[in-house]
Amino acid sequence: MDARSHDVAADLLAWYDTHARKLPWRSPPGGRAPDPYRVWLSEVMLQQTTVAAVKAYFAEFTRRWPTVHDLANAPEGEVMAAWAGLGYYARARNLLACAQKVSARGGAFPETEDGLRALPGLGAYTAAAVAAIAFGQRAVVVDANVERVVSRLFAIDDPLPGSRPSIRRHADTITPDERAGDFAQAMMDLGATICTTRNPRCLLCPLSTVCVARRTGEPERFPVKAAKKARPQRQGRAFWIEREGAVWLVRRPGKGMLGGMRALPDDGWSARQDGSGKAPLEGAWEPAGVVSHGFTHFGLDLHVATYRGNETVSPGADGGEWWPVDALADAGLPTLFAKAVRLALATTGVDA
Repeated sequence: MDARSHDVAADLLAWYDTHARKLPWRSPPGGRAPDPYRVWLSEVMLQQTTVAAVKAYFAEFTRRWPTVHDLANAPEGEVMAAWAGLGYYARARNLLACAQKVSARGGAFPETEDGLRALPGLGAYTAAAVAAIAFGQRAVVVDANVERVVSRLFAIDDPLPGSRPSIRRHADTITPDERAGDFAQAMMDLGATICTTRNPRCLLCPLSTVCVARRTGEPERFPVKAAKKARPQRQGRAFWIEREGAVWLVRRPGKGMLGGMRALPDDGWSARQDGSGKAPLEGAWEPAGVVSHGFTHFGLDLHVATYRGNETVSPGADGGEWWPVDALADAGLPTLFAKAVRLALATTGVDA
């Protein structure tokens, strides 16, 4: 017996009815229809981010902006600041743009995958997830957890990412016409709690009898992953300039790394090249240490320097502002620059 000839959906949904995770954005199996706004918001937040990390952000967003209309009318700076720490900051800009577009439609999200994909920031996965979970549409929802489950169910030998079309085709063969949203969430829960990356709990799995990878005795071998390419390690500098209890912050360009976020001035480092090393002011600088940070395609060693000149400080950069040191927690700094700030404060002996 294999997954093609077995009613995988029935077994999985029976398991889900008992073992579904309780999550703040989720309606329980058999419960009321979920709020599309909460489904969409959670799915955008969960891209490349763990459930544990998202819970607090989701609670704060829905407290401050309980409806899509509320979010659509929020100032961009406030949304970006509230997003700080979740990473992939283009998602926050798309989040606001999408909310504005849906609000202009009277607050109603499109119910089909094609209609959802026309909204800003909704790719194939998010559109499928919202269509299935919020509207009960039959959609093939494939995230990292589902990739792992399907790869093991069918023992797909081709390495990622090339195997993704095959994974999607196999996922399509087991996706039911009814309860598509519950099925999608059941697959996610199975991957998150049972069919885990390491030490899968096969004895507890409702699909163990039809899992080909389990029969091989090496379920952890799937999904097969291509050898990782070495990530370049970039070098950059960030600069702490303080005056009368305030630090100079700039707004990063809207496009590019950490776009639109407040940050310390830096020397123009990017994924493609090291920074220039040039400081925004002439004068005495003192090294404060190095922050190491990993991005998706490169690593960064950010050398932090503090200004020690005695003359009146006037960076004069467009888009900058003096921000009170004791209120830096409210600046919405991305994680990289929050680390840099902590390093600078430890060196200067100032408490934020």
